[in-house]
This record gives sequence, structure tokens and C-alpha cells, in this order.
Amino acid sequence: MHVVATAGHVDHGKSTLVKALTGTDPDRFEEERRRGLTIDLGFASATLPSGRRCAIVDVPGHIRFIRNMLAGVGAVDACIFVVAATEGWKPQSEEHLRILELLGIGSGLVVLTKIDLVDEEHAEIAHLDISDHLAGTFLEGAEIVATDSLSGTGMSAFAAALDRLLARTPVAADVGRPRLWVDRAFVAPGAGTVVTGTLTGGAVRVGDELAVRPGRRRVRVRAIQSLYAAQPSVATGHRAALNLAGVNHGDVGRGHVVVRPDQWHLSRTVDASLGVLPSLDHEVSRRGAYVAYLGAGEFSVRLRILGTESLQPGAQGFVRLHLPCRLPLLPGDRFVLRESGRAETIGGGEILDVEPRLPAAVAQPDRSVDRVVAERGWVRPEDLWRLTGERREPTLGGWVVDPAALRATETELRARIAEASDLGLDMAALSERERVVAEHLDGIVVEAGRVHPGRRVDTLAEHPFLAALEEQPFSPPEPSAPGTPPVEAEQLRELLRRGLVVSLDGIIFPATALSRAAEAVADLLARRTEGFTVAEFRDEVGTTRKYALPLLAALDGNGMTRRRGDVRIAGRRLGAPASPTAGAG
Repeated sequence: MHVVATAGHVDHGKSTLVKALTGTDPDRFEEERRRGLTIDLGFASATLPSGRRCAIVDVPGHIRFIRNMLAGVGAVDACIFVVAATEGWKPQSEEHLRILELLGIGSGLVVLTKIDLVDEEHAEIAHLDISDHLAGTFLEGAEIVATDSLSGTGMSAFAAALDRLLARTPVAADVGRPRLWVDRAFVAPGAGTVVTGTLTGGAVRVGDELAVRPGRRRVRVRAIQSLYAAQPSVATGHRAALNLAGVNHGDVGRGHVVVRPDQWHLSRTVDASLGVLPSLDHEVSRRGAYVAYLGAGEFSVRLRILGTESLQPGAQGFVRLHLPCRLPLLPGDRFVLRESGRAETIGGGEILDVEPRLPAAVAQPDRSVDRVVAERGWVRPEDLWRLTGERREPTLGGWVVDPAALRATETELRARIAEASDLGLDMAALSERERVVAEHLDGIVVEAGRVHPGRRVDTLAEHPFLAALEEQPFSPPEPSAPGTPPVEAEQLRELLRRGLVVSLDGIIFPATALSRAAEAVADLLARRTEGFTVAEFRDEVGTTRKYALPLLAALDGNGMTRRRGDVRIAGRRLGAPASPTAGAG
């Protein structure tokens, strides 16, 4: 399916040509028919000789309705450029041609209308005049067909030429990201709000949950019409009418956009290229009341020229546009810029960056995805897709990372690891990005929640406090006791976490204390089969009741012993090795 738009000067026969081809009068309003003047967009469809279907957007040619013309040509595949043989090339012929070029339309067909009203000599002169004006434009070399819509002269040749044009014109790609710029909204009796536009980027189905931008309205597709018939779905590149639930018709109109929620970055500031028309008689600067035409919308913008103060007629440059609302835009979107004070087209160009990060004084926009990544350093793949329309696989963890940003993070992290204590760097103190880098750094070891240099000496396992505990396993010195090797609170927590020491009722024992206590109990029970008392255990290991009680409670807990009144007898696990951390509290 292709969508084509008419273009050309007022009263050159665009609407009559469309009606003769399609049988549909694109002039929808009584005033248009009464005055014989197209005021707003009209729509029709045609079946061409090959069976190919195409939708046609008929645009007004009068200069007073240029904004309506712009709303109709923002998402078309090709154009039907109309020039009357009776009048030849006119001012709006030129302006429409420049607008089509600024919007990046790359193919079209030229129709010389009202051919029956001139003789052969005048027809040949008009043909040559058109060729001269099209030289150097995208329509240079385009097929020129002579017609008369009222008599039918040349209409078969026109339909065949349009068929040939569309056969070589690419159709809109489906990237799973539908967007419909609304060019018309109305209320259908018994149905509610209906919006129309050209669907690009993906398909839409009945029942889909969509969003209307700008704004936060969520809507549901009740019904779809395309080519004047109800459809369960509509593919990209088609004209479509969507019946929407969830929005009043007064809250949506031309310039709104219907998209899937969460698929688009909503832009209020964009960087773009700008080509200034050579026919302009003044420079372009930030001073002026500018209007940007994006999709089917018309938006007042503030303009900042990047890298210079002004652009001369015919010049190419970069600009920053500040929009009045947030719009779902992508790099590659085309726009036309007009100055409302002078009522003239200034130029147009292409959106390059939908979320500029650098100040305007140093920004150098382009469509490079690598530039977008470099300016951010780290970016999630989904965010990058919203910003650029391109999908990239993560390069590290869940991120697409710029090489320079990665090197900077690695350098900073290595310095922090080198400055850390013997315990290493606590992973919990690192950011999400730093944790990802730590896990992939050469020569760095991540274990037990700590980041250490590789091939390190485990000074914690050789800490003097551990040696002091081992000398008196059943009467261990307290960490803060005079003469006890000092141990920092963080080190003590790490010793406990690694199981090098255990805490029993708040007393710190070496991990070996429990296994050695189990051996002592086994010896006692071998001699005293009837059981033993706390005092007997205390004497057996040479400690005090203060330390004996928590040790015995731990042995009870792991099944080595069992209380029976005032004595302890063998438990179910007697003879099994005691777990070093059993009973740790």
C-alpha cells in the first residue's frame, strides 16, 4: 500500500484530477464545492491497472492554506505534482516543490492538466517550462503526463504512469513501532471519537491500547476503517481511521500523535539539520517567530543556530528547536520551518537528536548511534532504541557502554580498590555500574561481597586477634580487653561472616572452639556414661561457667548433647564432627 499526495498551485485541477481517477470528490466541505477551491485536506483511493491500491491525499494549493497543505504531505511515499497547461509554473508550484524536497520526498509524477484548453504549441511550451523548473530537483526526469480531467484525455496514461511510479517506490517499513499523526478528528454518530492519518512504523489492531500525545491520554482502539471498509487491523503505510475509546473528540485534533505507550521518547528539545532556501532574501537567526511543521502538526518553536549566529540563504547548518510540548520524535523525522511574521517558508531539514545532552555552544549533532552512546557513557538498550530507533545488544551487563566511559570507570575503580583496607572494597558501597565493572575487571577478585586485588595475601586469616583466640579457645579474650590485639568492627564483622570466628551469647570464640569442645564432651561421656554436669565440663576444658554455658548451649543446639535434668548425655550426633558455625548467633 502506498500513500501519495497531490501538490501544485491553486486552481490547477488537483481535486478534479483525483475525482476523475478515483470517482471520489476529495473536496469534503460544501464551501469547497461552492467556491471551487480546496481549503482542507481531502482523501480518496484508487485501484490502478495492475490491481495495486493507493491512497491519495489531496492538498489545497492556495497560499492562505499552506499550513493545511503541510499537514497532508508529512507521511507520504510519493507525489502527484500538478501544473495547468493554461497557466504554467506559478508561485505556489515553486513553494510546493520546495516543501516536498524539504520533507525528503524522493519520487513523483508530473501531470500537465487542462491540456484540451491549449493548442499543441502551448502544450509543448508548458512541457519545456516545467522541465526547466524541475531541473536539479528530485522530480528532474520524472514522467510528465498530459491530461484533461473533464474530457478524460490522458487519464488512462496517468493511471498507468502512477502504477509504474509506485511499482518502484519502496513501501513503509514495519519496525513494530506504529505512529499515526492525526490530520483529522471528528465524532462518528454512535461510535464516538475518530481520528484519521497515515500509519507508519507498524501495524495497529482492534483492541490495542495506545496513547495520544502530547498529553497523557491512554486510549483503546474500538474499530478501524481503511479504504472505506472496516478492518480488524491496519498495516504500516496505510491511511487509517481509528475509532478511539478514552478520549473526547475535543481533546484530540490535527497535530496530535497516536502511538504505543512507552515505545517513544517524548522530546521537547531537538537538534536538527536546517537547509535554508536559496530564494530567501535575508539571513536566518534566532530572532523571529518560527513555526515548525512536523508530521501533521504545526508547532511554534524557539530557534537556536548551532556553531554560528546566523545562516545565509542557501546555507546548510544545524539548529536546536525548543518545542512547546513533548512529542514522540525520532532521528530522521523531517520538518519544514516557516516564519510566521513574514508568512514565508524558511527551509527545512531532519531531526538528528531527540534528547540533546551537550550545550548548544558545543553540540555537533548527527544521526550516529555511537555519538548518542558517547555523550551518555552508559545507556540501557531500550532507552537507546527509543532515542535512535536502533537496537544494540548490551556490551556490559545490561548496558551499552562507550569505551571511553568504561575505561574511566575502570581506572577510578582500580584506584578505590587499591586504597581499600585489607578487607577489600565493599560491593554494597558501589553503584550498579561499578559493580558490573568490578565483576569483569582483569586481576580483580570478587568474593563474599568484597572486591580485592588478585593474588592478594589474606591478612584477615592471619589477623593477630585470631591467634589470641586460638591460644585460649575456651576462655577467649574480649576484642576490647587490654592487651588483646586490636580488631576493627568492620574486620570483626568480616571474620564472623567468613566463619573464622563465632558469636555465642555475644562472646566471640574461635571457630575451632566448638569442635574442640565436642571432643572434650566425647571424652567425658566415655568416662561418665550416666552424663556430666556443667561444672564437670568447665573443669574438663579449663574455663569458667561464663564460657562453658554458651559452648554447651551450642552443642545442645547441634545435637551433640542433650540435657536430662542437671546433666547432659550423648545427643543424636555424638561422634559426628561439629559444624564450625553451628550455634553461631
